[in-house]
Amino acid sequence: MAVFFLITGVLSFLYFLAIAFVIPNATSFFVIWLAVACFCFVMFSLFRRKKRLFSRLPLWFRRFFTIAAGIGAVLFIIVEGGIISQFWVKPPADLDYIVVLGAQMKNTGPSRVLQMRLDAAYDYLAANENAKAVLSGGQGPDEIMSEAQGMYNYLISRGINPERLILEDRSTSTYQNLIFSSDYLDKEKDKVGIVTNNFHVFRAKAIAKKAGYANIYGIAAKSEASLQVNNMTREFFAIIKDFLVDNL
Repeated sequence: MAVFFLITGVLSFLYFLAIAFVIPNATSFFVIWLAVACFCFVMFSLFRRKKRLFSRLPLWFRRFFTIAAGIGAVLFIIVEGGIISQFWVKPPADLDYIVVLGAQMKNTGPSRVLQMRLDAAYDYLAANENAKAVLSGGQGPDEIMSEAQGMYNYLISRGINPERLILEDRSTSTYQNLIFSSDYLDKEKDKVGIVTNNFHVFRAKAIAKKAGYANIYGIAAKSEASLQVNNMTREFFAIIKDFLVDNL
């Protein structure tokens, strides 16, 4: 057990350093890897053979810790399995609408995460000329325009007919993306695809179903391979949060 915590702690600390100084485009969530590393090093000190400090703790605490850790591990595996199950989903060719979920707009254009979503949306729209797209995303305090407007500009620059694009520029979360986008379509009758990065499809579809979308499909865009572990871990906590607030 001590070796497990030591290895996990070292890997977590190195991943934190890599994201902080080498890997671009990460959100502030990556600091969790520093917290994980610190936790693992503490646990390593408790489980070391020479001291065996963990065995000196009260029995009730050791049992509680073991049970809680086991439940947490099982829950994590189940949720991550659901996330991975949506990585390679393929939508049908006869969708009425696709909803493109927003992400950060930079001064130079769409962020890398958003561009991946837009490229997936472009591929679908180019191959299915009857589909329309709802571009969903408001304007954050650090953005020069709404995410919807930035997505619109990107897609028309690639030749998509503006008449096929609908701007929803009020939302600030995945939940709002899907609630506000439903104003522009019939969520009970229309066949709707959600365009987002692969690690995000599972949660987005679950929120859409909870919001009353009857015919919902995922369109999985690519994501940064170097940030996949970070993004999937962040998504685990987002799913738990959305479950607790009854969003899914």
